[in-house]
Amino acid sequence: MSQRTESRIPGTSRLRTRAAFLALGLGASAAVGTGVAVAADAASGAMTLPASAAASVQRQAAVQAKAAETAKAAKAAQAKSEAAAKSAAAKKAAAKKAAAGSAAAKKTASWINPVKTYTLSASFAQAGNLWSSTHSGQDFAVSSGTPVVAAHGGTVVKAGGNGAGDGPAYGNAVVIKHGNGTYSQYAHLSRIDVRIGQTVGTGQRIALSGNTGNSSGPHLHFEIRTSANYGTAVDPVAFLRSKGLSL
Repeated sequence: MSQRTESRIPGTSRLRTRAAFLALGLGASAAVGTGVAVAADAASGAMTLPASAAASVQRQAAVQAKAAETAKAAKAAQAKSEAAAKSAAAKKAAAKKAAAGSAAAKKTASWINPVKTYTLSASFAQAGNLWSSTHSGQDFAVSSGTPVVAAHGGTVVKAGGNGAGDGPAYGNAVVIKHGNGTYSQYAHLSRIDVRIGQTVGTGQRIALSGNTGNSSGPHLHFEIRTSANYGTAVDPVAFLRSKGLSL
């Protein structure tokens, strides 16, 4: 029976033991140091990122900020454009209203001839066998069916046959009341297009000329009166000329 013989170097066992203890001590120190560092980061609430990751986050934040700024600028531009459009529309509407008001005021203030194309025939105060005394108005010789318009804006106070109440000699007639105690009368009409109480504007068609009543041919008999009734007529040509018209 053989017996195993081990050779030992004096002091070797002690050296290995000591080295093992030293290694164990260094590992423990490293572990403890790392734990302290992590604990410190956790306590401060900060996370340390690698430089490349931090740069990427910063670029993304810059892109988002620029996009938000662009969207904000676009929204502001759109709001400005809409405000400008509304302002332009409001100005246009105001100008249109002012123009309409001006046109209406001008139309109301002016006087015009009761027919456009005509020949003056029997004149005011002219004597003749067609009238019981003298002629009470001015005749405008026109064809039957010629549009007759209001010489001035006002309210219709008479309209109908029998001279609208002034007698059969006038045939179909209309009387319009204007301001300042002035009235206009239109007679011998073939058709009446207005009714009593209706408001008419200057130049609005009120009838068609004709040859009704005591008439020797188609024409419009026109009077200016100081009341709605027969017997208050004044020279219509002189009156219209005082309003700036040429007859």
